[in-house]
Amino acid sequence: MDGQGTGRRLTAAELGAGSLGRRATLVQFSTAFCRPCRATRQVLAEVAGMVEGVAHVEIDAESRLALVRELGISATPTVLVLDAAGREVRRAAGQPRKADVIAALGLAVGNDDRGGGA
Repeated sequence: MDGQGTGRRLTAAELGAGSLGRRATLVQFSTAFCRPCRATRQVLAEVAGMVEGVAHVEIDAESRLALVRELGISATPTVLVLDAAGREVRRAAGQPRKADVIAALGLAVGNDDRGGGA
């Protein structure tokens, strides 16, 4: 994952999700005809399935333009890694490598372990 997160806190309601992950959330902004988005979906779902308390939320960027603009999303796929409190700790545009997602997730879960979680 290539970029530092903004630290902005996002809620499940803002993301249109039922809930955030208990330990962390992987948020993917996609579009219907984005080929790398499909591969990204697979990577994130696999990683979320490996770590207890981690959720994967996919957002259709075209139907959520206000949120896309507010968060400064400029390409799809873009992945945000949120800690347990919904704070963005990392972000990356483009198809992420599984190892990079796991490393970024470690930072998010580490925030939770240090008391930074909700």
